[in-house]
Amino acid sequence: MISATTILTFIGMATATYCSRILGYLLLANRVLSPRARAVMDVAPGCVLISVIAPHFVSSRPEEIAALAITLLAASRLSMFPTVVIAMTSLGVLKSVFN
Repeated sequence: MISATTILTFIGMATATYCSRILGYLLLANRVLSPRARAVMDVAPGCVLISVIAPHFVSSRPEEIAALAITLLAASRLSMFPTVVIAMTSLGVLKSVFN
């Protein structure tokens, strides 16, 4: 079973990612950005997600390694929101299977 703390952590991650995208849009809507600045703004939400999943790269738990592989595959093909949903679901399912 997934703990309430884990669910709240996932909700917090999704909120931080979404807010960084929306706040960037609201704060910079009337400004002209250079191509380099635009590229930085496009990858900022991904940085939030990576900072949360990066510790799992060194995990010794098979369910976390498998969930990470599923997440990386999803991230290479899908946008941010479906990737986060797939990551949460796969880790939850795999933890229940392995425990």
